[in-house]
Amino acid sequence: MVKTVVIDVVALSSSLIGDYTPFIQDYISRRSMVSINPMLPAMTTAVQSTYLTAKWPSEHGIVGNGWYDKAECEIKFWKQSNKLVSGEKIWDRARAIEPGFTCSNMFWWYNMYSSVDFSVTPRPNYLADGRKIPDCYSQPAKLRDYLQTKLGQFPLFQFWGPGANIKSSHWIADASMLTDERHDPTLTLIYLPHLDYCLQKFGPKDAAISKELEEIDKVVMSLVNYYESKHAEIIILSEYGIGPVNEPIYLNRLFREQGLLQVREERGLELLDAGASKAFAVADHQIAHVYLNDPSVKEKVHSLISSSSGIAMILDKKEQERYHIAHERSGDFVIVAEPNGWFAYYFWFDDKKAPDYARSVDIHKKPGYDPVEMFMTSKMRAGYKLMRKKSGLRYVMDVIPLDANLIKGSHGSVGVLPEYYPVLISDHAPGSAKLVATDVYEVIWNTLMQKH
Repeated sequence: MVKTVVIDVVALSSSLIGDYTPFIQDYISRRSMVSINPMLPAMTTAVQSTYLTAKWPSEHGIVGNGWYDKAECEIKFWKQSNKLVSGEKIWDRARAIEPGFTCSNMFWWYNMYSSVDFSVTPRPNYLADGRKIPDCYSQPAKLRDYLQTKLGQFPLFQFWGPGANIKSSHWIADASMLTDERHDPTLTLIYLPHLDYCLQKFGPKDAAISKELEEIDKVVMSLVNYYESKHAEIIILSEYGIGPVNEPIYLNRLFREQGLLQVREERGLELLDAGASKAFAVADHQIAHVYLNDPSVKEKVHSLISSSSGIAMILDKKEQERYHIAHERSGDFVIVAEPNGWFAYYFWFDDKKAPDYARSVDIHKKPGYDPVEMFMTSKMRAGYKLMRKKSGLRYVMDVIPLDANLIKGSHGSVGVLPEYYPVLISDHAPGSAKLVATDVYEVIWNTLMQKH
C-alpha cells in the first residue's frame, strides 16, 4: 500500500480559494479539484463517518452531531466513541489485506476507542470543583504526553468557543507530523477546523475572513511540504462549505407556544424537559430533528412547521429514505432550513429565565448546537471570571450572549449554491466534475491501493 494522508480543511469551498490562499490555489493548478454534492446532514460527524465507511447516515447511524436518546429521554451531543458508527471502517479493511498497515487519526470525530493504531482527540479534564482543564485523549495513552511535552498543552480554548483561532489547527498539524515521524503510519487522517469558526461568525463574504484564509493556507502548506518529503500521496478535502445566513429559526419556542414542549423551572431558571414534551426539536445548524413523544400530535406539528418561515423541507420517516438519513436515531421529522436560515435551540421567552448553561460554553448540556458560543459578551467580565479562577474561588464563565442574530454563516443543508459545495483535491481525483459523499471512500481506498 502507498503511504497516504487525508487533510480535512473544514468548510473549504471553491468560493474561498483565491488571492488569500495562494498555496492552495497553486497546488490545485497542478492537480485535480472536484466538488462533492452536499449530503444530508452536511455536518462534521455524519460526513466523516460516510467518508470512512462508504455508507450513508441511514446505515452508519450518525444522523447529526447529536440526537435524542429515546431510552434515557436525553438529548446527547458530541459523543466520541467510535462504536457509535456502524459499518466497517476503511482502516479495518486495509489491515485485513495488509497486516503491516497502520492508521493515525488526528482529530477526526468519533476517534475514541476505535481500532486505529494512533489517535488524538480533544478531551478536557473535568475537575471535582467544576473547573475544565484543556487536554486531549490519545491512543496509545503515552502519545498524549509525548505531544504535549513537545508542543505544550493542547489549546482547547482555541479549538472552540470565543477564543477559537488558528492555534488549534496549527497544534493539530504539528502533532500529526510528530506522530508521523515517530510511527510512520500508512494512512493519516488530519482535521483542521479553523475555517469553521470564522465563517460561522462572519459569513463567507466578510473581509474579516481574509486573515483567517491566509493562516489556514500556511498550515496546509506546512503539511503538504512535509508529506511530500515523505513521498506520501496527499488528498485535501472538506466536509461541507458554509453559506451566508441571516435568519435564526426557533422551533422550540413555537412548540412551547402551542403547549407541545415542556420546561421545568429550577432556581428561577428554565430547563427543557424532553421526556415530558409531546414534541421538541434538536437544533443542529441548518437541520433540526423533531421528535414526537405523543404520535397523536404529528399532523399538528407538521402544520405548525409548514406555516413557519425559513423552512425548505419537512421529511417524515418515509421521505427521509430518499436522502439516506432515515434511522432509529433520526427525528420523526427532519427539518431543513432555507439557505439563509439556521435552527437555534432556544426554548425560553425571557432571557432572565434562560438556563445557566446558555451563557456558557457547554456543548454537552445544551439540547442543541449553539454557534453563539463563539462570541463573548465582555472581555472585562471574562477577565474577572478568570481572576476568580486563578484565585481558587468558584466561578461560572457566563460570558456568552443570547443573540442568535450574531451568526452569519451556517451549513447542514443540501440546498446550497455550488460555490459552497465541499471539494476534493488530489492527483487521483476522478474525472467526473462532481462526486457524492460515498465516492470519497473509494478515492481514499484507490489512493492507498496504488502499486509502488
